[in-house]
Order: sequence, then C-alpha cells, then structure tokens
Amino acid sequence: MNSPQRLKALFFDFDGVLADSTRIKTRAFEILFKDFPDEIIDQVVQHHQLHGGISRVDKIRYAHETIIGTPLTESQVKQWAARYSDLVVQKVIDAPWIKGARPFLAEYSGKVPVFLISGTPEPELKYVLEQRKMSACFTEILGSPVRKPAHIQRLLAEYRLAPAQCLFIGDALTDQDAASRTGLYFIGIQGEVDFPKGTRVLPDCRGLKAALEQIFS
Repeated sequence: MNSPQRLKALFFDFDGVLADSTRIKTRAFEILFKDFPDEIIDQVVQHHQLHGGISRVDKIRYAHETIIGTPLTESQVKQWAARYSDLVVQKVIDAPWIKGARPFLAEYSGKVPVFLISGTPEPELKYVLEQRKMSACFTEILGSPVRKPAHIQRLLAEYRLAPAQCLFIGDALTDQDAASRTGLYFIGIQGEVDFPKGTRVLPDCRGLKAALEQIFS
C-alpha cells in the first residue's frame, strides 16, 4: 500500500505488547490442563501460542474437542474459563510494563485515537486496565467475544479512519492477520511466536516511535 500522509490512529494488543504478561497466560494453560498427559499439555500450549489474541473460550473449547477428543458443554466451557481467569487476573495486574510502552502511550494517547483490542474477555480486560491505571490511555478498550477484525472494522467506520493511516501493534500471528484483513499497517513485538519473513518486528516498544515515523513519513 502507498504511504499515507500521516498517522490517524493506533491499535494495540495488550498481553506481550503493553504488559509483560504473555508467559503468565501460557503458564495458566499448563496449570489448567495439568491433569492430562504431557503430550496433551504440549499441544494445548502450542495451540495457545500460535493463536495469541484469540479468546480463551475458543482455545479451551478447541483443546477439549480437537486435542483431547472430549467436547465440553457450554456450561463446562464457562467453568474452565472462570478457572483460567482466577489463575491470571491478579498476576496480569501486577505484571511489569513492556519496555518503552508506558512513555510511548503517554506521548501518543493525546495525539491520535488509541484503541486497545484484546482476546481477553472485555469486562476482565477493563478491570485489569482500571487496576493498572491504564484506562485513560485509550479511546476505546475492546475484548472478546467479538473478534479483532470485527472490532477494527467497526472502529474504522465509526471514526471515519482510512486503514492505510492506521497502525496495529501486536505480538501474535492473529494480530498480524487482523491487520492484514482490515488493511492496517502492522508492527510485531517479539514474543513467543516468530513472524513471517519481511514483517517489521521490534523486541519491545522502545523503538516503536522511530518505526512509526519511518512508516508514516
């Protein structure tokens, strides 16, 4: 796509991008499935890592249906998801910032709309951000069950944003896919997944401003 004249909006994932909480979420899946054989746990964790940004409900349902071969009822899925929340919420609240994320948000949140879009259930996401005193950084805070491409499409339309003037910052292949499907530029923050060759990837947020200025120059 052609370079736009200037940046009009930023879209952020949360875990592994703003908060150093990716390992917390991965460890929670290990604990959640601890009563299963190691090969099952390994497959569950691998699926989780390859589908970062997707709802835990979808991951739990997939693990039981496809990996274990014993589907859960919807009531059971909710119980498993609640147990997962119990394992992660306070730890995510306490997790350190990704390096460079806090000053970047402080600088840009007053310049352009900044949207947070996560696979975390929306009420939990908003609670975590409130406890971390991050809520004021964002124009909107959005989570599951709505998927990221749908959130992005709605925001583009509502705020009358041209996709080529927007940037998505994420740490998962699903984040990159959401950006690609909606026409946004993408920068990857390196975490547990290797991005395809040619993807603009940073180790953390400290180089984000410089990378942004290169894209929107």
